[in-house]
Amino acid sequence: MSDAEQTGTVTKDWRPDAPPSDAPPIIECRDVGIWFHVNRRRKTRIRDHFIRGFQKADRFWALRNVTFTIRKGESVGLIGSNGSGKSTLLKLIAGVLYPDEGEVLVHGGVAPLIELGAGFSGDLTARENVYLSGMIMGLTEKEIDARFRKIVRFSGLKGFMDMPLKHFSSGMKGRLGFSIVAQVESDVMLLDEVFAVGDRRFKRKSVKVMEDKLSKEGRTLVLVSHRESDLTRYCERTIWLQNGVVRADGPTEEVLPLYTAFQDEAEDEE
Repeated sequence: MSDAEQTGTVTKDWRPDAPPSDAPPIIECRDVGIWFHVNRRRKTRIRDHFIRGFQKADRFWALRNVTFTIRKGESVGLIGSNGSGKSTLLKLIAGVLYPDEGEVLVHGGVAPLIELGAGFSGDLTARENVYLSGMIMGLTEKEIDARFRKIVRFSGLKGFMDMPLKHFSSGMKGRLGFSIVAQVESDVMLLDEVFAVGDRRFKRKSVKVMEDKLSKEGRTLVLVSHRESDLTRYCERTIWLQNGVVRADGPTEEVLPLYTAFQDEAEDEE
């Protein structure tokens, strides 16, 4: 089955119009860096003996010196090997994480679908998670009330809304997450491998919603995907992250071959 068939796409070369060159910035990352501890296990005397002198290795920079600007109405792809910092960058833009260096400025509302079920609580029901996620995205309880039936209808999970989310499959969580994002009138959509879940029918619905938001409503899109067909279809620009730094930033048709060549070279060296 082709990529287009898997996602339920219809047109072959769909892509939103590029925003005007004088469009205002909506996302600004300025020398952004964020680090995590590699190992937070309690140290023992034996372990201390072996790691003495290597304490700095406990600090891992997931992103470092990341600088770019995304204009209002742009559709930008993020690519990179696993662990390159793509999802961490989305979380910084969404405000879920805060940088240790630099600053991230977002001039508008954000609707994030970052990882399957991110922000959900497994002990809450699907219904409760709809309200929790909606409020995190800036909706009031009344606004969620007004959208609730559409969210349930779009997700196809009507009979499961009072079930604790910990009993949901990853596909069901992904469907619920996208259904919430689809009803949020945000300026920016942050999508992480959104087409990796759901059956063909749900993927087709998801594609139509995203294309409508981009073409008719002028939303800004930041899309993480390992599928080149998604990037060439939706993103006129792509940023390649590798080991937490920006390796390339430019037209998708120019960045993807660079990334592919890098992957091929890495495989040859193994």
